[in-house]
Amino acid sequence: MGSTGVWILGGYQSDFARNFDREGMDFAGLTAEIVTSTLDAAHVDADEIGVVHVANAFGELFARQAHLGAMPATVDDGLWGTPSVRHEAACASGGVAIVSAIADLRSGAYQSALVLGVELEKTVPGDTATSILGAAAWTGHEGGDAKYLWPHMFDAVAAEYDRRYGLDPLHLRAIAALNFANARANPRAQTRAWSIPEQLTDDDIQNPVIEGRLRRFDCSQITDGGSGVVLVTDTWLRDHPRARPLGRIDGWGHRTVGLGLHQKLDRSRRDPAEDYVLPHVRTAVLDAFDRARVTLDDVDGFEVHDCFTPSEYLAIDHIGLTAPGESWKAVEAGDIEPRGRLPINPSGGLIGGGHPVGATGVRMLVDAARQVSGTAGDYQVDDAKTFATLNFGGSTATTVSFVVGRTP
Repeated sequence: MGSTGVWILGGYQSDFARNFDREGMDFAGLTAEIVTSTLDAAHVDADEIGVVHVANAFGELFARQAHLGAMPATVDDGLWGTPSVRHEAACASGGVAIVSAIADLRSGAYQSALVLGVELEKTVPGDTATSILGAAAWTGHEGGDAKYLWPHMFDAVAAEYDRRYGLDPLHLRAIAALNFANARANPRAQTRAWSIPEQLTDDDIQNPVIEGRLRRFDCSQITDGGSGVVLVTDTWLRDHPRARPLGRIDGWGHRTVGLGLHQKLDRSRRDPAEDYVLPHVRTAVLDAFDRARVTLDDVDGFEVHDCFTPSEYLAIDHIGLTAPGESWKAVEAGDIEPRGRLPINPSGGLIGGGHPVGATGVRMLVDAARQVSGTAGDYQVDDAKTFATLNFGGSTATTVSFVVGRTP
């Protein structure tokens, strides 16, 4: 019988405002920083790691670099010979890498795991980058007429909400404004020094239309960066009594459905009993809650996948903060603000904090661990004991959720 507890021994995030290409750094340089800094944060040496999981979505397309599972050993001799594998699940690559590491540890095969997410996206012009990111959709089957595929796709999510329940774009602007405001308190956030109006409006000069109802500030950022965590078992902790983990992974949920957004929307429309726009997202969250033996009332905050404002709008009702279609109520009531009923994205999320695709799911877990350990600094949620994450890949084709608890 394998060990069951999985603990977060330490974590690291690079500064998401950096441009690694301008610094002359490739995946070797980025990976070396993430490996070294994550191990330092966890106070372990490379030769104490049993297995490595690397998350990356687009290495071949942005930097012509594949086989990134071998990159940690390439840059750190202490990992030479250590089992390692790369995971690709679009924007949920990091979440899937963590789920895989948890499975390794719970099986008893290994007692410690290094999980890192790395992505370089500023190697090409912005329009080329958005085109590359489109590979995470159902290529050749959707978005063919869109200038910018992912804004187009999440505008379709907003349109579905509007069709079913009504949607005021002002609530989307409020979500964006809050994430940019939160980012100002995060020393690693990409937009922390940006000059952005406190209230975002439908201003065609400052906030121009990108696709449909989505405007510039409704969109997450093109980002270089990485994040890492060291995870260990109960057995490892018993053998290292002086170790002080940041938190414990109490629950996880992982659901995968088809690539096509309209596949998903059509299925939920056909079920007359289904109120949720994307019900598999709801079940992924409930799986994490059930494994952690908590309800939403026990959770003190959430890091959610705001690749676009409609994805956070979607997250709000799918985690259960409101009834389906009523996310606007939580926005208007201030429930998702740092001192609200359930703070969402105190880090700034993807819109304010940055979105290096393969690293995002790992970064979310690092932030959740910081919150429950009281080490989040200026964006700390008061007395956070339990924190959760919700990580989407593509148009939620892959969804991963974690619940992180405070250590005794």
